[in-house]
Amino acid sequence: QVQLVESGGGLVQAGGSLRLSCGASGRTFGRYAMGWLRQAPGKEREFVAAVNRSGGSTYYGDSVKGRFTISRDNAKNTVYLQMNSLKPEDTAVYYCAATPRNGGLVGIAYEYWGQGTQVTVSS
Repeated sequence: QVQLVESGGGLVQAGGSLRLSCGASGRTFGRYAMGWLRQAPGKEREFVAAVNRSGGSTYYGDSVKGRFTISRDNAKNTVYLQMNSLKPEDTAVYYCAATPRNGGLVGIAYEYWGQGTQVTVSS
């Protein structure tokens, strides 16, 4: 089992940038593929990005391609989400998630979840 804690959320103007971090407990971080997902008020949870166990493969939702970058540092037990060119529609609670699977990472089927961090983009 892995425990996840997100940080880095906040309020930013449209066009700005934020970097989210997610720290994981334990010494088995490298055994999990990691994802970022988000949920806006009144909307369903949405896949944002994912990275496989080694960091060699990344996946993105259509709405964030070209603007967001996911990466991981297995030595630091941390996954990051660099968000650039932010838009008001990116406003949501962002969740870090983990799965022992190393494939089928696009979607919301993750076994372990953090508590979430709020990102608000003002126009």
